[in-house]
Amino acid sequence: MRPSSTPASDRPRSPAAQFATPDRLSDYWRFYWAVAEAQTARWLPPTPSRLLDLSSPDFQGTPRAVAAGHDVVTLLPSLDLAQRRPLTLVNGRAMVPPPARRGRLRRVVGDSDFLRGFASEVFDGVIADNRVLSRHLATESSLAEVARVLRPGGRALVSVDSVVLGMALLAEQDCWPELSHAPSADVLLVPWPDGSITRCFTGEQLTETLVDAGLELEWIKPRTVLSASTVEMMLARDPRSMGRLVEMELRATESDDYVGVHMVASARKPG
Repeated sequence: MRPSSTPASDRPRSPAAQFATPDRLSDYWRFYWAVAEAQTARWLPPTPSRLLDLSSPDFQGTPRAVAAGHDVVTLLPSLDLAQRRPLTLVNGRAMVPPPARRGRLRRVVGDSDFLRGFASEVFDGVIADNRVLSRHLATESSLAEVARVLRPGGRALVSVDSVVLGMALLAEQDCWPELSHAPSADVLLVPWPDGSITRCFTGEQLTETLVDAGLELEWIKPRTVLSASTVEMMLARDPRSMGRLVEMELRATESDDYVGVHMVASARKPG
């Protein structure tokens, strides 16, 4: 009698399945967004500021910024995508201590590729997280617009897909000729499982793109270093270890190692 095959639900998820169709209720993705929130909280200006969020309506850091007292303009492709989460919750998990001043959230429909609806030098910070710049294949033009709307001394927080993820996706699709050239490619465009295209970066390429847009790099690091299997194993052993895992991740990403499927960078406009 032939042994039955492993049920699909029990098979390890491939890189494409893991990162192209994130399940926000899974242990790994709860961990991932907890890390993203912590990184955003560390990046936010120390005093109330005016911020532009290009990261799509489901970005987890926007409620954190508003609760911390910042006025946030979030750009939406459609009003239908506006989410009205209670701002007293951070990612639906814990209460935020009442700040001295609660910021305002303003939703504006527009194209995050082109920010022509905004005057120059009007924002203290721009958040382009959630892979938004990897989905904008002309990243140079997008970052030039980010630099334009920033005030002198303003800062940008950005995230992109890394070459590590791009190579994993190419290997899974048996694109071996493309894979052999991926590490040295000036621009690496990779087909995404849903039919879209993602632009993947090395740390050096992301640094160069930020500098060419007129921004000064402050730091660059991976979003996460811990693997999905490690996180899921540790949380299965102790569901209360989420906080310790996030702190472990934040310490790990203080290094200059650019490994990881997504990279996060902070840059400043001179002045």
